[in-house]
Amino acid sequence: MTHDAKRVPARFYLQEGTGNEPVRDWLLGLPKPDRRKIGVDIKTVEYGWPVGMPTCRHLQKGVWEVRTDLDGNRLSRVLFCMSDGQMILLHGFIKKTKATPSEDLDLAIKRMKEMKK
Repeated sequence: MTHDAKRVPARFYLQEGTGNEPVRDWLLGLPKPDRRKIGVDIKTVEYGWPVGMPTCRHLQKGVWEVRTDLDGNRLSRVLFCMSDGQMILLHGFIKKTKATPSEDLDLAIKRMKEMKK
C-alpha cells in the first residue's frame, strides 16, 4: 500500500428500494463552500483513519461522526459506520443544538442496520 492510498474509502449509504443516496443528496443541496469543507474533513478520515477529535468522534453503537465547522458559526455532522474496510456515510445534517439530536442518531443506526442485513 502506498503512503497516499485511502485507508478507508468513503461510500454513500444506498437506500433500499429507491436507490437514493441521502447523504449525497443532502450535500448537493448545500452551498459549494460548505460541500468543500465537509469533503475535506471526510477526506481527512479516508486517508488518516483512525482519526480523533476535533475531526472525528465515536458516538455509539458503531456510529461515528465527521465534525465540520462551517462559516457563519454553523456546524455540520456526517454520521458514518465502518463496513468491510469502508466508511459508509449514513446521514448528514446541520447541527442546531449542542447534543446530537436523538432522531439523527437513530436514523443513522437504522440505516446501518438495514445495510448490514
